[in-house]
Amino acid sequence: MKDLSNNLTSEQAIALEDKHGAHNYHPLPVVLKKGEGVFVWDVEGNKYYDFLSAYSAVNQGHCNPRIVAKLVEQAQTLTLTSRAFYNDTLGVYEKFVTEYFGFDKVLPMNTGAEAVETAIKLARKWGYEKKGIPKNQAKIVVCENNFHGRTVTIISASNDPVATDGFGPFTPGLISIEYNNISALKEALEDNDVAAFLVEPIQGEAGVYVPEDNYISEAYNLCKSKNVLFVADEVQTGIARTGKMLAVDYSGIKPDVLILGKAISGGVLPVSAVLASSEIMSVMTPGVHGSTFGGNPLANVVAMEALKVVKDEALEENAMRLGELFRLEMNKIVESTNLVKLVRGKGLLNAIIINDDEDSTTAWDICMKLKDNGLLAKPTHGNIIRFAPPLVMTEKQIMECVGIISKTLTEFNK
Repeated sequence: MKDLSNNLTSEQAIALEDKHGAHNYHPLPVVLKKGEGVFVWDVEGNKYYDFLSAYSAVNQGHCNPRIVAKLVEQAQTLTLTSRAFYNDTLGVYEKFVTEYFGFDKVLPMNTGAEAVETAIKLARKWGYEKKGIPKNQAKIVVCENNFHGRTVTIISASNDPVATDGFGPFTPGLISIEYNNISALKEALEDNDVAAFLVEPIQGEAGVYVPEDNYISEAYNLCKSKNVLFVADEVQTGIARTGKMLAVDYSGIKPDVLILGKAISGGVLPVSAVLASSEIMSVMTPGVHGSTFGGNPLANVVAMEALKVVKDEALEENAMRLGELFRLEMNKIVESTNLVKLVRGKGLLNAIIINDDEDSTTAWDICMKLKDNGLLAKPTHGNIIRFAPPLVMTEKQIMECVGIISKTLTEFNK
């Protein structure tokens, strides 16, 4: 079989994917070959600023040398045992990650979707065994316009027809309410069969929708008053992305269940985690849940190093400082053009809202122009462009990127 991996042109690589792969994505037409820090290069050698960070998976920068070194070192020793046996890294990792985030127990998984599924199972089982909800009657409250993943159960909680059409029947017991609406949550929690409220502190895929300042804390207090678990999905917003280690830190609350993924490994391999108290996690007994790859030695050492990098390199503080600067500069652009009507975000998770409807191609066309000018971003919901660079970015680099964005919008508006 001919080796096609070397010296492919962008056109050839795209054609191969089109012919041999399922068409379940609509990527920007750029074929990446190399990444380092905040930059990526395509197969023709063109250099770009990465303003998506693999949906916030590479917060620590592409191919972070410390994380990669740990990956290589462990890969030469032991990669996988399954949980049929103990290994010498899992306990060390579990101690590290629970102390890092201030929880008693962790259940290690691989992908964000798996972690969300795990949290749903955990909440239901807790509801039956601890809260006393009648068998098979447990309900999970979620929010409209959420994005928790792509499994059948998770899309059962979605109101996005692109995610749901053609995939029914759906999992029962998921109650959807309006996001950022305390009254709606209060009404939903009157049902004694509600086991948990599953929420993103900031809705990323919905276009970096930041709720009112008191929403998360009030929602948490409501859950406490009704003996309902507050489950925070921080797969995208966690690990310093928003300028705090967790987005819920802005609200001063500690969720009952915390879901992490993406940047917990620095984008080196799939790692996710569900953290909770001993009381909640006690319902997970041998045989009720598992994963062949969950808690594998490779993931354990990589996750520990990735989390150490976040603190050692002060990425929380950097994301906070540069995020404030970025929004300040973006708001200057808003004042000078009718093309952009709003900037929103926290830390280095931001978005601009294009002054057009969701069915337009304007945001996509702007992203194509941004690519031509050396910056990669991707639209969401038609008229929103998300900007989320690696957290290792410098002030000089962020200002250069502001210049690229400003130049592109000016050119586009002519």
